[in-house]
Order: sequence, then structure tokens, then C-alpha cells
Amino acid sequence: MQNKKPNNEKKIESRKGLASLLSSVRIDEMWIALVVLVVVGAIAGWTFLSSLPGPVAEIVEEILVDEPIRHPLTGEVIQEAYESLPQVIGVMVENSADAWPLSGLDQAFMVIEAPVEAGIPRFLVLFSDEDEVDKIGPVRSARPYYVDWADSLQALYGHVGGSPDALEQILDGDTLDINQFWFGDYFWRENGTRFAPHNVFTTIELLIEASDRLDLQPLDYDQWIYGEVEPAEEPVLLVEIDFADGVVYDVDWEYDIDEESYLRYTYGSPTRMEDGANIWSDTVAVLAMDIRTIDNIGRKSIDTFSRGNALLFRMGNVDLVEWRMEDGGRITFYLNGGEVEMHPGVTWIEIVDDLSQVEYK
Repeated sequence: MQNKKPNNEKKIESRKGLASLLSSVRIDEMWIALVVLVVVGAIAGWTFLSSLPGPVAEIVEEILVDEPIRHPLTGEVIQEAYESLPQVIGVMVENSADAWPLSGLDQAFMVIEAPVEAGIPRFLVLFSDEDEVDKIGPVRSARPYYVDWADSLQALYGHVGGSPDALEQILDGDTLDINQFWFGDYFWRENGTRFAPHNVFTTIELLIEASDRLDLQPLDYDQWIYGEVEPAEEPVLLVEIDFADGVVYDVDWEYDIDEESYLRYTYGSPTRMEDGANIWSDTVAVLAMDIRTIDNIGRKSIDTFSRGNALLFRMGNVDLVEWRMEDGGRITFYLNGGEVEMHPGVTWIEIVDDLSQVEYK
């Protein structure tokens, strides 16, 4: 996927609309020349629009308005474009009930949730280096598929050890690895109120400090394209995800029409962070991936570099789309052969074996 570029088709349509509307309003040659002058040179500026006849002003404004500048990671409209891409920080956070309450997930721009041993989900929590989050965790060990997702955004990858396959993958690859085993000064353990291994935490500031020991290169990760999604006329208000046997790790997302966002529930109650914050997401994507158990411990293999079906929940809408991920690229969504414009804001990606694990109403 390429970086966001101007929409040439829209510009072509605008030029066609210009000719048609000029003909219909029958303005004289002087005004035609003036429109051309403003479009080509933009000399007079926006204040000049008020002095033009209404139809002419609308045409000029339509042609001169550029696509909005958007944040590379959230798609939210910003005032100035970035000179370079922000550094992504990815942290492995567990979701064992013994680790609750968790910290930091509510402040991420993206979270990817997938099963590990015993069907218990674990999170890759993704932040920008602009964010200030003073507690993230509990931090746990790496798995190969999380490494793939972190690498797809060239993220600093904070974790505590990992499975043999994950550690070998990190050793042989280009992961910007911040393993607590070797970077102990950039993590801490909370003793007394928590017990190992559910008591390791870090911060964005610490992980950025740790990255000074890495060989960082200029960033060139893929960016999604973004567009505003209209609210559904008859919104889907509840998304239920059956992650494992029993109900402890099942997840519900409840759409709030007023907030135009989804509130996360765990075990029937809002998922609360240690500081009492709730988790909200502007987009919930549920992806069906090939998940297999590979050893007697219950470790999983997930076919990340592939494609499959996914459900996109945005603004109360639900769309059945295709997800794709190629080696060196990130997860991207397609509908009718074209790349989906993602809704701006926070995105949560849920990984399941099959979309039959998802119910919505």
C-alpha cells in the first residue's frame, strides 16, 4: 500500500462539473476568464470568493479545497503535515484474569488482540512516540505473529522474553527489539500488590530512551487511507466475540450512538483500566485467520501473511470485507477490489479462527 496521495479522479470530476455549471448559469466571458485565473494562480485568496457570484464561488472553492491533512497513524485531521513519520511503540500486554486490571490500553491508537495458550487473548498495544502514557502493562512475552504485526509498522517492540520461535524470529530479523531480559532498566516490577509474571510495567518515555541503544533507520511504514464514514440509519448496537471456552475472555463492543464510538466489555462489564478509565474504539475489525495449536503447551501459529474475511464495524455500520497482509506490509482491508478508506480514530483488531465466533445485532 502506498502513502496517501491526492485523489486525481475527484479533480477530473471537478473540472467536468466546472464546464457544465458554467454553461448552465450563463455567466459572461469576463467571469469565465476570472474563474480560470483564480483556479490556476489562486492569487486573490479565499477572501475574494465572497465577491464572486454564488455559482462561481462554489466552483472555485470546490476546485481549490485540497484533501485534508491527516495524522499518519489515526487519520484524524491535523493542521500541518509531518516532515517524517512518527515512531510507533508496540508493547506486549497480557490479558490473563490474574493480571487485571491492566494499564495503558485506553490510550493506544491501535490494539491487536489474538489468542495465545489456553485461548487466553493477549494484546499488541500500539502507541505513537507523541503519546505520554506513564504506565503500560503488565508486559508479557512475545509470540511470532505479534512480532509480524509490530514489524509491519516498524515499531519499537517491548516485551518480556518470548516463545522459542518468537525469540529466534527476532534474532534473525529486523525487529526493533526491547526485551526486558536485556533492557531491564526500562521496565519495573510491582511487588506486594502483584505477583510474577503479572507485575512488569513500562512507559513510552522509557521505551524511547531504550531505543537509543538500537540502530534506528528512517521510517517508511505503510499508511492506511482514510475517509469519513456516515452513521448507519439502523445501527448495529452490539458486537459479541467468543474468544474461548467459557465467558471470562469473551468480548463485547457496544455502540454508543451519541459518542459515535464503541465501548469495550469484558465478562459482562465495561473493561476498566487500573486508573478507572474505560476503553473506547472508533473502529472494531474482526479478522478470521488460520490459527493452529503447535505444541503440547498450547502455543499458537497464526498465518499472518495471507488474506481472508473480516467484519468492519464503524459508525454503527457493518461491512464484510477482505483483509490482506503481505510480507513487509501491514494489515489492509479491501471491498469490491478496492482498498477500504478507514474511519479516523482508534482501531481495535480482533483475531479469531472463524467469523462464526462473532454475533452482532
